[in-house]
Amino acid sequence: MAAGKSMHPREAAYRVLTLFGTRPEIIKLAPVIRALEARPDVFETLNVTSGQHANILAPFLGELSIRLDRDLGVGRPGQTPNEIAQRVLESFGPLVAEIGPDAILVQGDTTTAFAGALVGFHAGVPVGHVEAGLRSGNPESPFPEEMNRRLISRLTKFHFAATSQNREQLVAEGVDQESVVVTGNPVVDSVHWALADRARSPQVDDILSWLGDRKMLLLTTHRRESFGPVMESRMCALSEFAAEHDDVGLIFPVHPNPEVGERARRLLGSFENVRLVDPLPYVDFMQLLAGSWLIVSDSGGIQEEAPSLGKPLLLIRENTERPEAITSGVVRLVAGAGRELRDELELAYGGSDWIRGVAEIPNPFGEGDAGPRIAEALLRGLESSRKADSC
Repeated sequence: MAAGKSMHPREAAYRVLTLFGTRPEIIKLAPVIRALEARPDVFETLNVTSGQHANILAPFLGELSIRLDRDLGVGRPGQTPNEIAQRVLESFGPLVAEIGPDAILVQGDTTTAFAGALVGFHAGVPVGHVEAGLRSGNPESPFPEEMNRRLISRLTKFHFAATSQNREQLVAEGVDQESVVVTGNPVVDSVHWALADRARSPQVDDILSWLGDRKMLLLTTHRRESFGPVMESRMCALSEFAAEHDDVGLIFPVHPNPEVGERARRLLGSFENVRLVDPLPYVDFMQLLAGSWLIVSDSGGIQEEAPSLGKPLLLIRENTERPEAITSGVVRLVAGAGRELRDELELAYGGSDWIRGVAEIPNPFGEGDAGPRIAEALLRGLESSRKADSC
């Protein structure tokens, strides 16, 4: 365990330990952490990474201006979810005992979040779950995220739901409705933060110079359930589309997983109108997302970022835990593999009403004030719990 912030006698009313391990977690937790740290009279904060995605996460902490206090260092090449959970349980439990927090915050559905919530439950520390109540309807898809989020809901005391539909889902599962607060999704806060008066980086300038007058098709794909023949088929469809439409420039920030990189280089790397790049800093990626003509992705967070920017998204998955993105009209679900994707790409290229109308659709995931709303809801919950304990 790396040394970090040492705990001293409390100067604030509540000590909050926030745990994260991956890039999407810190992107969504950053607005919450900032809101907590804006209230030093009320909150004392400790920011802890599990190290689940050590090489990917570190640059984002600096870019998002988030202080890191402890690193559990659990990351290992090729580790399984069971191994991640075991290492988080072994290292996070003693830290919680040392720090004695009043609350633990976790986000989303990672194995880090699940293991952290379990530690909190065992220690009798109330857990706050940011982005609570998402469900795909299939406990095995996405794997292991769907089961992680269901289990976290059973361990959580404070549920911060992004939408009213998420709240209704939790209540239907038996969660006390008084413990669920609809806050919006803090990724909207991060999108606004990333695009607020920030100059373009040389890397973005270089990509846009390469793009020229072509329409930008932005691709991301990395999900475990996409690996193998499905990903192969989809990349073949994208290569065929790129070959036939030289007025479209496909930009693909390639995930470091070898399952993705090998196929990307083999199937897409030889086209003049395809640009394979390393994973991008968050601000750079948001700037490209904001300038895109069309997005193709199997990501969870992009389902919220695309509506925040009014950009059309073809979601290459079998299902989604964010049905609001579909029902709003911003996102189209493309189940299946290459043939289905190719058909949707051609429809979009033909100038469909969907493409033209997306920019006018209200964002179903909030207005960009979720961070302060979560901090306020956590404060109310902790105050209520302390008052109940004193009676």
